[in-house]
Amino acid sequence: MLPEAAGFALAGLAAYAADLGLFLWLRGPAGLGPLTAKTLSFAAGCTVAYLGNAIGTYRRRAAAVGGVRRVRRFAVFFAVNVAGALVQLLCLALSHYGLGLTSARADAVSGAGIGMALATCLRFWGTRTLVFRAERVPEGEAGRVPAGETGQVPAGE
Repeated sequence: MLPEAAGFALAGLAAYAADLGLFLWLRGPAGLGPLTAKTLSFAAGCTVAYLGNAIGTYRRRAAAVGGVRRVRRFAVFFAVNVAGALVQLLCLALSHYGLGLTSARADAVSGAGIGMALATCLRFWGTRTLVFRAERVPEGEAGRVPAGETGQVPAGE
């Protein structure tokens, strides 16, 4: 599981960089409002994370799927990421409004610290089990060698 978690983390870091970079550009030079800029940068970050996981971390699981199933898989991935964003917002709202911890530091700890950690766990679980789940081998197929293959490695390899 460690290589999987590392690949997931690398895809997440690339997505975070894309999200942050695009948000800063859209708010600055592009002159968009904060909600529009964040919506667009969030969508771009989700796309980068999806591609990183589909091409990297879960490439073996993703390779077997095409067409409509690939679009469905991206939609589920996007929904898992929205759920993660909601977890972060919930942590921030609970801390800020529920507990009365209203300083900038408290907001950063609850939203970008605790909220991010919980959201990352949710995203990892969701990506692994809902988006790029391992294909089940039908009963009676386990251990079966496809026709024309002996399952033996030729000498010298």
